Amino acid sequence: MRAVLTLGAALLAGWLGLSTHMTAQGASTCDRVCLEDVMTRFLNSMVAHDPKVAPLADNVRYTEDTVVKPVGDGFWKTATRIRAYRTDFLDVRQSTAAVHTVMEENGAPVLFAARLKVVNRKITEIETMVVRNAQEAMLFSPDTLKEKSVTMTTMPDKAQLTPRQQMIDIAQRYPAGLRAGSFVKADVPLTATAYRFENGVRMAGPGCTFQPPGCIDMKNQRIPTLPEVKSRVVAVDEENGLVLLRLDFGAGSLPGGATPRVLVTFEGFKVFNGQVHAVEAIFKAMPPNTPSGWEN
Repeated sequence: MRAVLTLGAALLAGWLGLSTHMTAQGASTCDRVCLEDVMTRFLNSMVAHDPKVAPLADNVRYTEDTVVKPVGDGFWKTATRIRAYRTDFLDVRQSTAAVHTVMEENGAPVLFAARLKVVNRKITEIETMVVRNAQEAMLFSPDTLKEKSVTMTTMPDKAQLTPRQQMIDIAQRYPAGLRAGSFVKADVPLTATAYRFENGVRMAGPGCTFQPPGCIDMKNQRIPTLPEVKSRVVAVDEENGLVLLRLDFGAGSLPGGATPRVLVTFEGFKVFNGQVHAVEAIFKAMPPNTPSGWEN
């Protein structure tokens, strides 16, 4: 009898231990709903000018336009509204939430991109880009981004989804095309209706405004050769078919002037059925070889 009780007690203790572990593990895991909520709370904290609104870790690190800033400083002090345009890049596997959105600063539109690293449901890393005008970015048309992008925010059917690493490989062909000066040479698998938005300007695809009609066919569009382009994977949203890259376009990406500048972008790709269906980017001009602040 004692042996049976001892065995029963051991089994019960083991089950309770497993249950406690599973509960703790569940509390620390951040799924899509969790990541979206974390991003929303972060954006709301900026508009409220109150970092406490966001679930920040004690050791959180924050950069704005590559510069390390105290939490609550910079755009956190001046943001006043979040507009309707918002694309979330929710990478559950890497516990990363990223966003493209349009915000306001005292009534003026601001293009905003951010990456959040989430650990135990707390934000440990904040990387942001704030674009206020054409002087900062050459192209600037936030008022055309009036609502959520249907293409970027509509989830593909599960049968259409592309495996994670293949999605990354497909997206990385885009900077390879920039290095080669040809999306054809890099065999970027762009659909016939693929388009590219840059800071709200439709630069390629049907309805493009950049030197039509040559810009309508995005794959065959003439592009500059930019051999110094560097890329980093920011987030891969496997369920929504999205890849977000940070690209430093390097020398030649902007016209020369007294102060050399290059384009730095948070470039989002809609990838499913093994093809790129859309590219939407938020970018800013920066001095050449500016470190992102997150190399390590």
